[in-house]
Amino acid sequence: MGAREEAERVLAALPDWGHDTTQLNAEVAKRMGVTLSDMDCLHALNRHGPATAAVLAGRVGLTSGSVTRMIDRLEAAGCVRRVRDPGDRRQSLVEPTAGGLARVQAFYAGLAACTLDDLADFTGDELAVVLRFVERLRGNTAAELARLRAAPA
Repeated sequence: MGAREEAERVLAALPDWGHDTTQLNAEVAKRMGVTLSDMDCLHALNRHGPATAAVLAGRVGLTSGSVTRMIDRLEAAGCVRRVRDPGDRRQSLVEPTAGGLARVQAFYAGLAACTLDDLADFTGDELAVVLRFVERLRGNTAAELARLRAAPA
């Protein structure tokens, strides 16, 4: 099989993996008593640290009203808390709680372990290629999302 055919097989497998990931995230959200958007918020907070509601709204693609309700749900679930912004005491930041992050991480621990085991089968050079591909894929996805958001509905 040639490189083009292998590339097409990879491309065909990606939507299935995306669907499986979405299903897993939905199940975790259900078990935590939150929504998929709430899980996106927790991911953003985990990756980028505390943020204002406005920054979170931009990161998860929600309106200010929707993000306020999301923060309320996550706070009620014990996943986040509001704290004063040390740089501007007029506004507050949303930060994940240690308990909330621990609950999320517990749901993904098995998958993380399996994934690390799978990655151990690859050489350092192969892993560099995988990482380069994932980074390009993320960049392409972000660009397409920005294009769609900028276009009329």
